[in-house]
Amino acid sequence: MQIGIDSFAAVVSDPQTGETLGAADRLNNLLEEIETADRAGIDVFGIGEHHRPEYLDSAPALILAAAAARTQRIRLTSAVTVLSANDPVRVFQEFATLDLLSRGRAELVVGRGSFVEAYPLFGLELQDYDSLFAEKLELLLRIRDEGHVHWSGQHRAALTGQGIYPRPLQNKLPIWLGVGGTPASFVRAGTLGLPLMVAIIGGEFRQFRPLIDLYRRAGQQAGFTPEQLQVGVHAFGFVGETPQAARDAFWPGHQRLFSAIGQERGWRPPTREQFDATCGPMGAYLIGDVQTVAQKALDMNRMLGGLSRLTFQMTNVLLPHAGMLRGIERLGTQVVPLLRGRLTLAES
Repeated sequence: MQIGIDSFAAVVSDPQTGETLGAADRLNNLLEEIETADRAGIDVFGIGEHHRPEYLDSAPALILAAAAARTQRIRLTSAVTVLSANDPVRVFQEFATLDLLSRGRAELVVGRGSFVEAYPLFGLELQDYDSLFAEKLELLLRIRDEGHVHWSGQHRAALTGQGIYPRPLQNKLPIWLGVGGTPASFVRAGTLGLPLMVAIIGGEFRQFRPLIDLYRRAGQQAGFTPEQLQVGVHAFGFVGETPQAARDAFWPGHQRLFSAIGQERGWRPPTREQFDATCGPMGAYLIGDVQTVAQKALDMNRMLGGLSRLTFQMTNVLLPHAGMLRGIERLGTQVVPLLRGRLTLAES
């Protein structure tokens, strides 16, 4: 199982003074987080894509390219690229370039995104939400597999054999499909034989087993082997010195984030009791000390039928930079070795 970290490059405020960190400082802190993850033994780091004032990741490939120059081994991915609002030709060119700069460490997780600001920003209609994604995913996969593409669709000018350059260092640029809770998305990933990245942002992770089983059945019916049908999970996570310390550190920023989103979407504000319950044994958050987080990752792996990748969404708008770096170091230097040792024992 690969262990990763995802960041949405959120604007961060000091919890003591309330002062908001400047955008340049925040992005440079984010690069330090990726460097720390690389040194600590984390396998992959992902950057999201948003077009909102509280995030700084509208151009994730640029952030990842800067990280490529400052890291040695960690894989660098989007989390997720909002493919519906992007040109697949340009997306491929950007990540092929990233792959060359990083000497073969680039990946893509593509999806439709959980916010809709990108659609009017780029002159797209929300009524085309589904058809935009289906068509652009088809084109992106064609570009990945063919140097010269003949293709036509509804939402983009046709390609009539043009070459699309540069080509990546990797023979086949990895493309994961990012999904939420829509069954059709799981079936699509399985039918195409794409690795699946499941965003679990609340509730209990075992609720997703039927959907993951649906993905695996669809993939096998389409002729793909179990080894080709990789499953990843993206979930909130943080490693503290003790379970209580981890929860206390993560809760204030988590409360602010979900209270703001809830005001837009009509959700009730989160409560500390709900948060603590979701950090509990069956909840979806991997927040606790080293032993707690490692055991919960093992439980998630077992209940979901085996995971290829687990990425920790560690973005927190009120967590000091030093605390984030310590959390990354604990994850890489303590949780990862413990988890892999236990996985080896379980398989032997």
